[in-house]
Amino acid sequence: MNNQEWLANRFEEHRRRLTAVAFRMLGSHAEAEEIVQETWIRLSRSDADEVEHLGHWLTTVVSRLCLNALQSGRKHVG
Repeated sequence: MNNQEWLANRFEEHRRRLTAVAFRMLGSHAEAEEIVQETWIRLSRSDADEVEHLGHWLTTVVSRLCLNALQSGRKHVG
């Protein structure tokens, strides 16, 4: 198993929880899935070896992406 496969498997271990976090913040399954996909892209482009706590890192990225989406008006609030 190469490093990218290992990283993908680790990401999949967190996918359900990340999707739930994004859904709670955005209220949309489709947008939650988009955020989780963007998180995967960012992880796959990062130096994942430098990440000490992958679950914490992933949750932080998902949360920040959700907040950015809400602030940008992509998601209508109210």
